[in-house]
Amino acid sequence: MALTLKNVYQLYINGEWVNASSGKTIEVDNPSTGEVLTKIQEANKDDIDRAVTAAQAALTEWCQTTPVERQDYLLKIAEVIEKNNDYLAEIVSAEMGMPASTSSFLEIPGAADHFKYFAGCIRAEEGFVATIDANDIAITIREPLGVCGLIIPWNFPISISAWKLAPALAAGNTVVIKPSSHSPLSLLELVRLIDEAGILPRGVINVVTGSGKVCGAALTSHPGIDKLSLTGSVEAGKNVLREASCNIIPATMELGGKSPNIFFADCDLDKAVEGAILGLGVHNQGEVCSAGTRAFVQAEIYDEFVERVCKVLAKLKVGPAWNDETEMGPIVSKEQMEKVLSYIEIGKAEGARLKLGGKRITTPPLDKGYFVEPTVFVDVKNSMRIAQEEIFGPVLCIIKFVSEEEVIQMANDNDYGLGAGVWTRDINRALRVSRAIRTGKVWINTYDQVPANVPFGGCKKSGFGREVHKMAIDEYSNFKTIYIHTGEKPYGFYPES
Repeated sequence: MALTLKNVYQLYINGEWVNASSGKTIEVDNPSTGEVLTKIQEANKDDIDRAVTAAQAALTEWCQTTPVERQDYLLKIAEVIEKNNDYLAEIVSAEMGMPASTSSFLEIPGAADHFKYFAGCIRAEEGFVATIDANDIAITIREPLGVCGLIIPWNFPISISAWKLAPALAAGNTVVIKPSSHSPLSLLELVRLIDEAGILPRGVINVVTGSGKVCGAALTSHPGIDKLSLTGSVEAGKNVLREASCNIIPATMELGGKSPNIFFADCDLDKAVEGAILGLGVHNQGEVCSAGTRAFVQAEIYDEFVERVCKVLAKLKVGPAWNDETEMGPIVSKEQMEKVLSYIEIGKAEGARLKLGGKRITTPPLDKGYFVEPTVFVDVKNSMRIAQEEIFGPVLCIIKFVSEEEVIQMANDNDYGLGAGVWTRDINRALRVSRAIRTGKVWINTYDQVPANVPFGGCKKSGFGREVHKMAIDEYSNFKTIYIHTGEKPYGFYPES
């Protein structure tokens, strides 16, 4: 792997690469090796002021662009992403540990497709007219909200950026976007490519980097922000919502999950085993917000299911993210790795039985990186912390159930409500269970498919709002109603007038 990166990355404000006011930097690690890749600058309140001011100035002209013009801009961005697929994929793998097979064939192409999808949606978006009576009509039109603050997590740094950027720009907004300090490079490099291609007017996209406590707090509390969108933890969501409520602005929250993946005895067991592993999200080390980390398995197939899943996971090729044969890469950071390992210890202390894995991989050449074995717990009770709390790593809890009613109760007995899976040959049961589970999305006989044009989002502590569907444009729009009275005579409310 021979990436050529800058020694220090600057902020991107008003179409220029500029230094942060603080003069401070943050190191970005390669989780496959533990080595420092490069540094980013720590933006503070003064830098956020500059970015918001630039976005406000750009808004004056950008919000006047036509749907056809914005469609063209988004298609050009998609083209840049496609042309640089391998380059961007390499950066994603280097900075956050996503295997090359995932970054090259899912992450980057998916981002390009989202820009294409929302480019198509723009032309179809319309207001509407309500006829009140012979003399009165009401026209409702769509307007941009203004300057949007977008906060991106580290686990899918390019695709989730696209989830937010594409509808925000499509609706006519300008943006200030903050990537995670664990994986900021892919977005910075994408914006550099967009800038060098001369696609967007100055100030339409502004990128600020730094920690959540400094840069993120300054962005979310800024009075010039008109909309906030976060993908992150519940605690981060609480902080962002406090700021949004103080400034009385809309917010979209996607805050993770502890998703149930339910396997009935009549399911196709070959597909089910594959679905459990796909649901665990090993293609991204379990660092998937919708990961089906609670596998509920009906008693009749429980033992065989456990053995088959463990057999496949035991043979999984764990290695450096850039290797083509790698099926699971490293955890994104040392801190996150330690969190995952601490939950494994919690699971053992709670009485769950460790069936597979459970340790950091310390054999060379993986000993320098942040690698954790694929891990399976059995004899898990749904009340245990490992079954209730989001671990965000390759840790699967397999829970036995007997009846449909029992599994619905357990599936819903959790604070999160993002995704769920149902595996059965009985379509009536599939639909009954899908409707009974309180989540934003349910997959039947598949898992974690997130194409553009299918809404994604959660309920309960998983947040609110929807992405990756044309309804996301509504999340970035203000609807203005213009009421028109065409009658020639006064209403007669005031006879003496």
